[in-house]
Amino acid sequence: MLVLGMGLILLGMAAFVAWPGAGASPDVTLSGGSSTVPVEVHYAAPVLALSDLDGREHSLVDYHGQVVLVNLWATWCPPCKAEMPTLEAFYQAHQANGLAMLAINDGDPTAEVATFVLEYNLSFTVLLDPTYQATDHAFKTHNLPSSFVIDREGNIRLRWVGEIDRASLEKYVTPLLLE
Repeated sequence: MLVLGMGLILLGMAAFVAWPGAGASPDVTLSGGSSTVPVEVHYAAPVLALSDLDGREHSLVDYHGQVVLVNLWATWCPPCKAEMPTLEAFYQAHQANGLAMLAINDGDPTAEVATFVLEYNLSFTVLLDPTYQATDHAFKTHNLPSSFVIDREGNIRLRWVGEIDRASLEKYVTPLLLE
């Protein structure tokens, strides 16, 4: 009986793995790389204020009237590192159209974040979150990277978990810039 039960469990696991798309996160595309597809949502952006590397405080409310891409990341996170050049290029291409980008670091020491910003030549706003206010309280996620797009009215419209590619940013975020 035990052998039969174990055999059925193994057969079930093999079928689960072999079934197309089984076990894949609904946010992850399986073809063409590591890009994710956002979930379309519609709820008010959280109240959150954090400091940048120079000690200046930034609040999400300060960006009302702009489309804001909030990216939660860490210096040790491989997909976070991989998407930074893409985020920088997208920001450079669209900042004149009202795009603001806030990269919120998830608890790394300030010196490591500053080195990372220089290494990746980031021009968008990088905020420090040593007490995990963004992940634990404001956006309620522990997945890195995670990104949220806030519309000009202050509502979160898109939520990503995982690395974002340029085509996805153009497809999903650019239309919000035109609203």
